Amino acid sequence: MKILAIDPGTKCGWAIDAQHSGVWNLKPNKFDSGGMRFVELYSQIANEISNIDLIVYERVERHSATYAAHIYGGIIAVIHGIAEEHLIPYKGIPVGTIKKYATGKGSAKKEAMIRSAQLIFRGVDIKDDNHADALCLLAYAHDTYDDLMDEFNKVVKPRLK
Repeated sequence: MKILAIDPGTKCGWAIDAQHSGVWNLKPNKFDSGGMRFVELYSQIANEISNIDLIVYERVERHSATYAAHIYGGIIAVIHGIAEEHLIPYKGIPVGTIKKYATGKGSAKKEAMIRSAQLIFRGVDIKDDNHADALCLLAYAHDTYDDLMDEFNKVVKPRLK
């Protein structure tokens, strides 16, 4: 099964597998409107979407700042929109669930997540904590959804087309 894992943010971690992963920088330059980050994200996801069976993303329950919450909401809207457009199932996974899976502690710090990603994906050059989060999310999603998605692709997906 092919999964696209996304850690939403201005520095947006993403992973399909160890070789196809990294960070998309969604910060608009000084001449761009604020909406350009969402156009860029749509373009980046569209470039990676072929043969994707499931999109998972880190679900944040609260933000400390209104502006960050607005950006997060826009990113999630893009993810949902492109998934719906391509008839790809999607699922938000709570931050604590990903951290507990990767480190054993639901409130793990960034450094612990990076170490866990390095252990799970040996030999991968982890760019930053966003990249590490996406890789850990990818590992969690494969462990959790592989069997379920195989059944979905056999039974349900043919009916949608």
